[in-house]
Amino acid sequence: MQGRSDDQRELLDVESVAGHLLKPGSVFAFLAAHRTRLFPPELFSDLFPTRRGRPSVPPEVVATVLVLQALHGLSDREAVEALTFDLRWKAACGVAITDAAFDSSTLTYWRRRLAGSDRPNRIFEIVATVVAETGAVTGKTRRALDSTILDDAVARQDTVTQLIAAVRRVARDVDGAAEIVRRLSARPGGHDYTRPGKPEIAWDDPAARDELVSVLVGDALAMLAELEVLYPEGAGLDERAGQAVALLALVAGQDVEPAEGSDGSDGRWRIARRTAPDRMISTVDPEARHAHKSRERRQDGFKAHIVVEPDTGLITNTALTKAAGPDNSDATVGIALLADDPTLDAAAGRAGEPVEVLADSAYATGAALAALDAAGHHAVIKPWPLRPAIPGGFILDDFTHDPVAGTVTCPNGVTRPITATAAVTFGARCRGCPLRGRCTTATDGRTLQLGPHHALQRAHRARATHPEHLETYRRHRPMVERSIAWLTRGNRRVPHRGVTKNNAWLHTRVAALNLRRLLALGLHLDHGRWALPAS
Repeated sequence: MQGRSDDQRELLDVESVAGHLLKPGSVFAFLAAHRTRLFPPELFSDLFPTRRGRPSVPPEVVATVLVLQALHGLSDREAVEALTFDLRWKAACGVAITDAAFDSSTLTYWRRRLAGSDRPNRIFEIVATVVAETGAVTGKTRRALDSTILDDAVARQDTVTQLIAAVRRVARDVDGAAEIVRRLSARPGGHDYTRPGKPEIAWDDPAARDELVSVLVGDALAMLAELEVLYPEGAGLDERAGQAVALLALVAGQDVEPAEGSDGSDGRWRIARRTAPDRMISTVDPEARHAHKSRERRQDGFKAHIVVEPDTGLITNTALTKAAGPDNSDATVGIALLADDPTLDAAAGRAGEPVEVLADSAYATGAALAALDAAGHHAVIKPWPLRPAIPGGFILDDFTHDPVAGTVTCPNGVTRPITATAAVTFGARCRGCPLRGRCTTATDGRTLQLGPHHALQRAHRARATHPEHLETYRRHRPMVERSIAWLTRGNRRVPHRGVTKNNAWLHTRVAALNLRRLLALGLHLDHGRWALPAS
């Protein structure tokens, strides 16, 4: 049953007694005055469809706590303590000085209800409605894309720890699996899975490590084979059990390879001499991933993507994804966020001009440029750098491309056709070429491989050298870096496990940041409408 606030103020209501001490223009003062208008109870009525049961905490109070919690980067326990002892929180939520806060589990309960609803990100949507009503981004036809890595909330696990944890989870969650594990452990040399963590072996001895890995991988494969007999293709497994079996299958294959001189059929395995492209780093949070924002900077966690209006610094769309994988790349997610940005259609339509999209070179893929071109946007994106085959030598743009004739001409004037696979082979024509020392070291001559959007990328690289492009990029791009700094300040680590929960948290945090930014721009009520001062 949905709760409701008492319309009558209590004698020791903080807003009445000490509301004048709140800093004007602060989020605390704004929520103290407008929380019910911002978060009216009817916006949350679908979370409590029945009138039976004990009334919940009033929705405007919980929504206010969630916003303040996300803004200040507090845990559930810390947020409840702040509501109990911090007068600013009490004033913002409209509770009395003597009121105790609700239990911290209430926040978990509300997040679960929101996640299961048709509008899990409704707090973000509410603040977006305020942004639209103020006209803060109306007619503004620039958007900047960026992303940042957020650390995960779990510890990285090595291969041995993951294998043991995955086997133990299957034994715990799948009917009949515990007996399989008991039989495997009872075999000569079997591992004792009743003990969590890494076993005591001579870790400095490669042979001992490989022997342990062979035992663990063999046990995992044997378990999977027996479970396939019990549950063909997963039939009869509930969601939790199915996830446990899938996790074991993943762990048993992602980090290992047959030992030297083996094909794996003899049961000899070792830890692979490479890292899987989409490697799971922890069985505690299977969706956390290795991330490489640059060659020097490596992190584990998730990736937060944002779309920013650079004049105001307001974030118009956002998403959290795994930190690795082609579906989670900056370009792929950034283009999808632009297409789903509700402020863009209104901005472009009112201004009557294309939208300028600013981004770094991570967004300069051929597919991204083609998508922007198809949408009628103008790409102000730093192009991918071209690397010569020989240091100081010719790059791809030194070759002349004729898309009409389907040919490419090299710097020495040799013209060759583009094949059906988009390859250009100069082969024997490179023999005796006076420019070969600056072009290729290949014995069979220079070969080019053109991408499906080669002409578009080449034109973009040429356009990126124009002074107008450079000036626009240098002038408007920095704001997105500031928005990233606001996003991560005190919140570099995500508070939950998994993409879904952390994506909901990210939307709430962005809503809180946008609200604070609007207040900095002068947000106020003007005849019942949200407005900003006339510029």
